[in-house]
Amino acid sequence: MVEVKIPRDHPRYWSLLLRERIVEGMKKGVVVPQGLIAHGRGECFDYIIGERTWPPAEEAVKAGVAAFLLAKHPVISVNGNTAVLVPREIVEFSELTGAKIEVNLFYRTREREEKIAQILYEHGAREVLGVGEDASATIPELHSERRRVSPRGILVADVVFVPLEDGDRTEALRRMGKTVVTVDLNPFSRTAQKANITIVDNIVRAMPLMIKYARELREKPRRELEKILENYDNKKILGSMIKIVLERLGELAEKGVFVDKG
Repeated sequence: MVEVKIPRDHPRYWSLLLRERIVEGMKKGVVVPQGLIAHGRGECFDYIIGERTWPPAEEAVKAGVAAFLLAKHPVISVNGNTAVLVPREIVEFSELTGAKIEVNLFYRTREREEKIAQILYEHGAREVLGVGEDASATIPELHSERRRVSPRGILVADVVFVPLEDGDRTEALRRMGKTVVTVDLNPFSRTAQKANITIVDNIVRAMPLMIKYARELREKPRRELEKILENYDNKKILGSMIKIVLERLGELAEKGVFVDKG
């Protein structure tokens, strides 16, 4: 935890603490300024959904975990915000599912790659791909720095977890035939709309839930995991979450309640 002078009885204590983690990450060169904007955008949607995990999001978590447990070459993609917010959880989920961890950045520098990898190693990662010369392969039809990937990781992956992601790479990975699982608080984003499995939730709530389901499902028969995916409908899940957003806004407007308590 980052040491900040936030009273524990402050109504936005946890939200402000996460905000401070992101700011501290920027000061250390792990997070870029644009990452602060992205975090703020997600925070806005989190306020709207009441800062809680809704049943459609939990259903998406379960499907995402099933996809990882069924995968031959699953990979977890990590950017600056993810590394700052849930490094321990990323490593634990990797251990439970056998997934590789790879650094992938839009604003890529060797220094940022190494700093993110170091955070992951400090939290128990055994190997982190996508750093320096290891990012020697490219994703076709993608022109940003996100195109650079590890030939041992994202390039050959069949399932890729892309939390706090941008839409361009999600679409490019889909064109390559990969299953994309994402966490995105904005159900209207291109990433949310284009992923195979979209978890509309805060990553700090979603990752512990993914770990919980990974522990529960890893010993289940393969056919049971396949049924979870067969019964999953991402459009339906997104529709349900959008309805929740609309209902929440309607209720708050009717009551004249301001969402932000801080």
